[in-house]
Order: sequence, then structure tokens, then C-alpha cells
Amino acid sequence: MGRDIYLELPVTPWEAALGAHVAVPTLGGKVDLTIPAGSQTGRKLRLQRRGLPGNPPGDQYVVLKIETPPADSDTARDFYRRMEQQLKFNPRRAAGLES
Repeated sequence: MGRDIYLELPVTPWEAALGAHVAVPTLGGKVDLTIPAGSQTGRKLRLQRRGLPGNPPGDQYVVLKIETPPADSDTARDFYRRMEQQLKFNPRRAAGLES
């Protein structure tokens, strides 16, 4: 629709994995948005009637973008190494890009 607007929203890996409530700016002010558990980058969440005003008003789409914390300290690097060992997660394998 011509009155819809889009917002790319940076979220943490734990907000995406576990679900969260975050404040999101809209044209009418901030609203509380529920991020469903298990969300991935690119997931589109719709806020009805929060887009450009008109008859009918548009919707606002919030597109999630997961951002990882930097591994800029020994503590952070050790944490990532523990995650690598314990989670055994390979997104390329799940996408059929690696055996």
C-alpha cells in the first residue's frame, strides 16, 4: 500500500531467540512491540494503522535485524567460543549449503 512505512529494527540475538518486548518509534509515538521467540533477521512484523495517515491509514512494518555483540575482549571471545562448542549451530548446513 502507498501509505505503508518500514523500519529496520536492530535486535540482540537473545531478544530474537527468547522473545522480547521493545519500544518502537512510530509516527504517533512509541509503542511496545512483541518480538516472537525464534525470530530471525528479515522477519517482518506489522503494526496496523501506524503508517502514514490517510483514508485508510497505512501500516508500519518492522523488519528485524539481528546484531551480534562485538568480540572485542577476552571475556567476549571466550563466551563466543563456549557458544560454538555447546550449541553446535551451523546455519549453512540448515540451509543446505554445506554438508
